[in-house]
Amino acid sequence: MSTKVSDHLLQRLREWGVERVFAYPGDGINGLLAAWGRAENNPRFVQSRHEEMSAFEAVGYAKFSGRVGVCAATSGPGAIHLLNGLYDAKLDHVPVVAIVGQTNRSAMGGSYQQEVDLVSLYKDVASDFCAMVTVPEQLPNVLDRALRTAVARRSVTAVIIPADVQELDYSPPQHAFKMVPSSLGMPHYAPVPDDEDLTRAAEVLNAGDKVALLIGQGARGARPEIVETADRLGAGVAKALLGKDALDDDLPYVTGSIGLLGTRPSYEMMRDCDTLLVVGSSFPYTQFLPEFGKARAVQIDIDPHMVGLRYPFEVNLVGDAARTLRRLLPLLEQTTDRSWRETIEDNVARWWEVMRRRASVEADPINPEYVVHALGDLLPENVILSSDSGSAANWYARHLRLRGAMRGSLSGTLATMGPGVPYAIGAKFAYGDRPAIALVGDGAMQMNGMAELITVAKYWQEWTDPRLVVAVFNNQDLNQVTWEMRAMEGAPQFLPSQSIPDVAYADFARTLGLHGMRIEKPGEVESAWETALAADRPCVLDFVTDPAVPPIPPHATLDQIEAAAASVLKGDSDRAAMVRQGFKAKVQDVLAGHRHREEHR
Repeated sequence: MSTKVSDHLLQRLREWGVERVFAYPGDGINGLLAAWGRAENNPRFVQSRHEEMSAFEAVGYAKFSGRVGVCAATSGPGAIHLLNGLYDAKLDHVPVVAIVGQTNRSAMGGSYQQEVDLVSLYKDVASDFCAMVTVPEQLPNVLDRALRTAVARRSVTAVIIPADVQELDYSPPQHAFKMVPSSLGMPHYAPVPDDEDLTRAAEVLNAGDKVALLIGQGARGARPEIVETADRLGAGVAKALLGKDALDDDLPYVTGSIGLLGTRPSYEMMRDCDTLLVVGSSFPYTQFLPEFGKARAVQIDIDPHMVGLRYPFEVNLVGDAARTLRRLLPLLEQTTDRSWRETIEDNVARWWEVMRRRASVEADPINPEYVVHALGDLLPENVILSSDSGSAANWYARHLRLRGAMRGSLSGTLATMGPGVPYAIGAKFAYGDRPAIALVGDGAMQMNGMAELITVAKYWQEWTDPRLVVAVFNNQDLNQVTWEMRAMEGAPQFLPSQSIPDVAYADFARTLGLHGMRIEKPGEVESAWETALAADRPCVLDFVTDPAVPPIPPHATLDQIEAAAASVLKGDSDRAAMVRQGFKAKVQDVLAGHRHREEHR
């Protein structure tokens, strides 16, 4: 039997070391599906419930494994469905390759069924490389460039293959005019800055009295160097959300996350520092960085297109974080004044006490902060965590102390709803021997998570460690938007847009052969986590939580907090009346923690 284009594509993926393709079938890739059958499902076809979930699973796989994620979909609607997950990868700088079908070449331009101009559609999300294969000889070059570019630029690339091309006999490019040969392999490289730039950066950092570090996912491979740099400069370290697992949260000078979902110590450190070093982060919110002109700043980033953004940096160093810091460290002077570091450590210790107090505030029925706070001490040492967007991300960002080999991620820049469960699935296909936990709001669970439980049920018995825990914050409210309306618009909850149905998530999980528990009392929270983390199969924990617990921004003043609380007191619906009842009393402990902080500023 002759080798088809589709056969060679799978062979080429195997040669690149691709072990899994997250995909959903359709007639636009029938030729590819037939080749999968001939190849005995190598690389593995991982079937999701929806193409968007295939893309999210590829993103999760790539984020946690450090390898390229590959997803595939049919022409027309399948290719369109991939886009949200692909944009998630693009904005978070994750290497993902999309392989999509297209109608036959003979039908193109004829308004044929499922004909979409995919080159135009994908030219933004796959702006670094997007190409359509129209003859067999073109395939190896296009596929190789897509994989190599995705890895080299940490970006999304796309390969479009018409259905009839998939069925053609494969013939390689020849040593001939207008033929483009290709080769396998991605060489490893780690750029470093010039000595002159390092000297200038050291001069800025050595001149500072109150140095702050902000690290992101680009610093994940530079943990020892970050620790030594912070100790040398007497600095504190804040983390962008995508870099939450880049440095241990139990270090006393690590202030935690930064931004709207961040911590008060991070906010205060940025407010009061006179020098800023940013390593491997493109954190976008300028208002959470030092006031312009107050702090001198240095940036380290491996991508020359991402330096100089967000802040008026005095020195921009383009290079790998670990290697750049190793070359910079001999130029840094050891600080002897520890007062700035001591202030940061005092603020961090006080913050964790505030978090403990906030988690212990009584709620109706369960305080969502307590759900995550209680998990903190129970986290397995090798756990992989995902969080969905929404108020759940607040609790993930503020309450969990990641350390050692623990990993965690979410949709950082796109902040899309729905990736929590598919990220965890992607993580399990990267590391089947590690437990995974997804923290998911009920809105995201209804949007995407419930269907992907079917995917979990399909594959979990193949994982060496069967534990995948999905924790649902069931407050029957699209809670993050509700609180944004209150805080930013001074508007009460608009129930027609915000109220969502109560769903029996645990019951649904049990119908699939998974474990499931509904938790309605605070006293049941810790034991529920313990049961789920000791289970012999994946488990859904349906935590019935209080929508009236506010995700207070770290920079909020008491007046702003009380104004948001007052907005809850508006409205005349039955549900609003129930939320209003006792609300003032309930938030007093939360406000007390902020008052305590302001009194000690």
